[in-house]
Amino acid sequence: MNAVLLVDKPAGISSAEVVRRVKSRVKPARVGHLGTLDPFATGLLPIMIGEATKLAPFIDAGDKEYAGLIRLGVETDTLDRDGAEVHRAEVPAISADQLAMVAAQFTGAIEQIPPVYSAIKRAGVPLYRLARRGDDVAPPDKRSVEIKRLDLICEAPDAIRFVATCSPGTYARSLARDIGVALGTVAHLDALRRTRNGAFSIGEAMPLSDILESLDSGAPPLRVINLRDALVGLPEVVVDTAAEKRLRNGDSRALDSQVPNVGALFKVISNSGELIAVARATSRVTAIVERIFNP
Repeated sequence: MNAVLLVDKPAGISSAEVVRRVKSRVKPARVGHLGTLDPFATGLLPIMIGEATKLAPFIDAGDKEYAGLIRLGVETDTLDRDGAEVHRAEVPAISADQLAMVAAQFTGAIEQIPPVYSAIKRAGVPLYRLARRGDDVAPPDKRSVEIKRLDLICEAPDAIRFVATCSPGTYARSLARDIGVALGTVAHLDALRRTRNGAFSIGEAMPLSDILESLDSGAPPLRVINLRDALVGLPEVVVDTAAEKRLRNGDSRALDSQVPNVGALFKVISNSGELIAVARATSRVTAIVERIFNP
């Protein structure tokens, strides 16, 4: 199977565990995922199988959309509900106007300090591993992210419901912490669900249990995205059999005079409709092949 599966991840397991469970059913095919979800989080997790694992550099740059719940008054070491309490503070009364002001404050380009419990590496070791073994871990450096949409609704005196659309690399746990500070208290992320990852949406996803049951039965899952369709938005160039053979032998000149806009990535498609390669136009008439996909 060379395809993308859109998994609706349940709470309580890691993204790596989802990969392990799928891989055990499709081996020896390679399996990977796009955009890690924390174990407590649910929602959209694209799983790449076989040749689809080569797609990651070309489709993992889209915005993410999340819905979740921020719990006020308690901060944890992981900034989510699974962590140990490290601070507690009173929660002031919060008005709708205050929430609107805070939402505006965090909309647009902002700077964010990622959580200590994150996959960011220091000296080649993920910070969460250092933190879990008891090392004194300094917070990561600030990074620039963009929040394109942020809606905040007061659900309870100590709970804020939110919907956010943000750039890749944004940490929802850090956003929850910072919103708590802006509201005059502390906070952690109590629930999180990813509803969009680039061009993929949760409406296209299937529960993990359904996908595993389908794979166990030997039948392909009902919703499978092929390589060509996974690269949403890229222009296409169709080549004949002779040009396909040249490309597979490493001859990028087979694309001469067929390229779209200079600098643009594009899909190279066979006469039968299969994805052969992703290429980049280097001039009006020449291109280089970024990745070849085996049939």
